[in-house]
Amino acid sequence: MQPRWPAAARFRYGGRFPRVPAMPAASQGAAFDRRAIFNRRMLICLFTGFASGLPLYVLISLVPAWLRSEQVELRDIGLFALIGLPYTWKFLWAPLTERYPLPLGRRRGWMLASQLGMLAAIAALPWLDAGRQLGAIAALCGFIALLSATQDIVIDAYRRELLPDAELGLGNALHVNLYRLSGLIPGSLALILADHLPWSTVFAVTAAFLLIAIGLTLAIAEPAHAAPPPQSLRESVVAPFVEFFRRDGTRRAWAVLAFLVLYKLGDNLATALSTPFYLDLGFSLSEIGVVAKHAALWPMIVGSLAGGLLMVRIGIDRALWLFGAVQLVSIFGFALLARVGENLWLLAAAIGFEYLGVGLGAAALIAFMARATHRAHTATQLALFTALAALPRTLVNAGAGFVVEAIGWEHFFYLCALLSIPGLLLLPVVAPWRPRQSAAEPA
Repeated sequence: MQPRWPAAARFRYGGRFPRVPAMPAASQGAAFDRRAIFNRRMLICLFTGFASGLPLYVLISLVPAWLRSEQVELRDIGLFALIGLPYTWKFLWAPLTERYPLPLGRRRGWMLASQLGMLAAIAALPWLDAGRQLGAIAALCGFIALLSATQDIVIDAYRRELLPDAELGLGNALHVNLYRLSGLIPGSLALILADHLPWSTVFAVTAAFLLIAIGLTLAIAEPAHAAPPPQSLRESVVAPFVEFFRRDGTRRAWAVLAFLVLYKLGDNLATALSTPFYLDLGFSLSEIGVVAKHAALWPMIVGSLAGGLLMVRIGIDRALWLFGAVQLVSIFGFALLARVGENLWLLAAAIGFEYLGVGLGAAALIAFMARATHRAHTATQLALFTALAALPRTLVNAGAGFVVEAIGWEHFFYLCALLSIPGLLLLPVVAPWRPRQSAAEPA
């Protein structure tokens, strides 16, 4: 809007308003970047990541440690991996969260209900007898996984509705990093406490951290929805899929679905058996614990954060090209390590480079999935997309051991690099190289 000029000024300029000089393009870009990074939306994304990650790490880190300390057989603990199935199949009940809003709203209502249920269930776990009630413990853990997956459905949808397109990369990167770091509570703090306190207290303290998630749910506002709730359950199930296939045509829709499966296929496969690979090369468990794990975690966190920041500048499409290339090249570090053999410095360098690519690629893919949804169907479409992206980890990685035994470690990593190419070949269709939008959507 142009400023109002006094009559004398209008007379001096012949009745025409003088033009206000525009801000230089570089200044506009810098100002936009600051607004995209330092705002309340990014803070919310940090808290949503913490809320999503904590219950998962309770199931995969704290519960197995507790069961083993109670002398439960390893084969029985291994079967507890099946409780993760709700995370893969969550798109089946995602339409229910769209069709039936709860009192606090379509997103916040389901968030609060799932968080309260998880708080009670996690605190109740150690009151069951691990020796005689293992079935009941498995059922309760499955219930926690169901609530956790439901929370993920609505948190993902909330984040998509909260963030402008230009902020999807950074917002999702912050979410993912706090998701990973939340694992330090059940995977580190709780285990330290278990040496000094009874398990009932340990689980109660861990569950109490969910009060942070509950506080977030009560403090934030319900996002602006692009459409009212569906009028029938059939509409909530069918409409998201019909909209997706009609939006840009069936050909591109199938290309997007294939891309979600293939983009990180080689990358995921290369890290599927990382610890057995290090052991086969001759590294000790201490070297793996000190060097390998830290060389993986921190580059992955730095990679996803750097990827999020870069996407603010270059956009999601170009990031998918650049980060996909980094993913592909980084796999050859593992192939070189397989050829050279035991070398601690090369181990740290190869792992750091590989997981830097993991972080970059994950940040770009998550942002792409969020952008590929329609704001009227965020919950169901995002649940489907995330399930497809996780498919290689569930199915393809299961056969990695057979492939390694057949062709050896070095050729296995060459195969992983080869399997990274089909996803990159789909980029001209699903994410053509183009500049990002010059301005953000209004928040």
